[in-house]
Amino acid sequence: MNAVDAANKAEIAMMHAVLNNKFGSLYADIWKVGVNLSLRISDLLTLKYTDLNLDERSLKLTEAKTGKLKTIRLNSAAIIVIARRQQENPADAWLFQVHSNRAKDKPVSRVSVSRVFKDAGELLGLTINTHSMRKSRGMAMYQDGVPVEKIARVLNHANTTSTLRYLGITQEDVLKTYDDYEL
Repeated sequence: MNAVDAANKAEIAMMHAVLNNKFGSLYADIWKVGVNLSLRISDLLTLKYTDLNLDERSLKLTEAKTGKLKTIRLNSAAIIVIARRQQENPADAWLFQVHSNRAKDKPVSRVSVSRVFKDAGELLGLTINTHSMRKSRGMAMYQDGVPVEKIARVLNHANTTSTLRYLGITQEDVLKTYDDYEL
């Protein structure tokens, strides 16, 4: 598997703008909700409006990859996108539903999202794919000083070792602290 970039906060915003301006609101909305909920793409694309409780600002789901139950608080950025999409597409069942004749009444495909994210990332000089949304949220939290243990819980990682590897914290980074912090 190729390494992908975690976008910083400025790059997250630039990615959203490029997606919206060059590829359409569907892909921009997937990016916006994805970085705000930190779900794997397989879980994000299968969300139905019935899964989302906007009044309680919550989402409960069983992750497809791990089988773990996950409860998420929907933040205002995600709620704005979800509410707008629901208002614009009241007959849709899926949050990110395709409206083409070939794939009517289905969620957008992972392949389609991956292709568009890759192309948008290339315009920004970034190696971006569908997993970048999740990775970017984790990195933004880490850069803001959120403890690794809390990030591990948000990402539903089994342990902090997985989270450190996920964030790209290497053994060399750990060794460098001995030089950086002479007391």
